[in-house]
Amino acid sequence: MRLTKFTDLALRAVMRLAVAERGAPLTTREVAEAMDVPYTHMAKAISRLQHLGVVEARRGRGGGLALTTLGHQASVGWLVRELEGEDEVVACEGDTPCPLRAACRLRGALRDAQEAFYATLDPLTVSDVVAAPTGPVLVGLTSRPAG
Repeated sequence: MRLTKFTDLALRAVMRLAVAERGAPLTTREVAEAMDVPYTHMAKAISRLQHLGVVEARRGRGGGLALTTLGHQASVGWLVRELEGEDEVVACEGDTPCPLRAACRLRGALRDAQEAFYATLDPLTVSDVVAAPTGPVLVGLTSRPAG
């Protein structure tokens, strides 16, 4: 299974925020630059993560982004499900519906494989995936120098 770029970006943002020092919140721009992605893409991902209750954003002096308790404890499987949505692996009912859809056994097998993919991620929390050696690498990601 392949994740959308949006889900990949959101997961990387959550991982970076999971290792941010308390009292030193990051901005959306800093996370975007550390991940080498456009600010607008990161802002959309952060907005979705806020909606899910995973990220908290505070405005003004001393503001920034922080992972919530839910964000630290969230199952990676749950996060991926929420970010990816309910779409199936294949679009049997798309603009040009598949002629096999009424008698296809592949669709069910692919749905089962997708659920097995998520089930593999379910026991992992965000805290698990930022443990060493990943965490120190994430902490080392900073904005690229201008120029």
